Amino acid sequence: MAAIAGIGDLPDTITDRSVVLRIQKRKPGEKVAPFRSRYAAPELNALRGRLAAWLGPLRSTAARTVPQMPVEDRAADTWEPLVIIADLAGGHWPAQARAACVAMTRFEAVQDEQTNVKVRLLRDIHRIFERANNPEVLSSQDLVAALIQNADAPWAEHGNKGLNAHHLGFLLRDFDIRPANYRFAGGRQAKAYTRNRFLDGWARHCPHLTGATSEPAHGGAPACPAQGKPPAAPAGSLPVGPPGGPSRAKRTL
Repeated sequence: MAAIAGIGDLPDTITDRSVVLRIQKRKPGEKVAPFRSRYAAPELNALRGRLAAWLGPLRSTAARTVPQMPVEDRAADTWEPLVIIADLAGGHWPAQARAACVAMTRFEAVQDEQTNVKVRLLRDIHRIFERANNPEVLSSQDLVAALIQNADAPWAEHGNKGLNAHHLGFLLRDFDIRPANYRFAGGRQAKAYTRNRFLDGWARHCPHLTGATSEPAHGGAPACPAQGKPPAAPAGSLPVGPPGGPSRAKRTL
């Protein structure tokens, strides 16, 4: 394990494999307790020793544990060691760890969606089709015009002179969505996008728009538990308490 700090977003290849803790700049007038690691080192070292003494004998048990996870894929790989430790600690920790896992991974997913231009484009095009009562096809020019008219979107400033049909085709290429010649009413022909070409991209990258859900594998916990209800602790938690006893007061350094 390693801790990496930075200003702004780190590369996706790092954040996708990390437990991300986002902090805020202190506002004027806010007071916080000063922290200097050299002064806290003795207490931190003592805590490390207690953790090692507690977890050492449980290493083989932890290695055999396969916890139920409330998330899937890479997020489950990242959070599994922490959830295993929470299950070993027992008490409120199993439920609290899973609730934190769900909340933090969901927040990062929203952050990624908001900052990913191509996914934003898919989302905005879905909205345009909906407002037009989901026609079978929309011309490239009509799509571009509708995108640019959205004052809250970045498309009017995209590139040097705003989004155009060429930019639109380039951004959609990664989703294997391409325009084709289409004959409209009255005999007019134009490059256009059929709605069904977007369905796979919407389902994969914007599942909340299409109602797509994913079922947990191997009978695990649901991927999105009910809001406000943290996942229940797994049955049969090991009767092992955290170092220092179950009722140790929380200490702020």
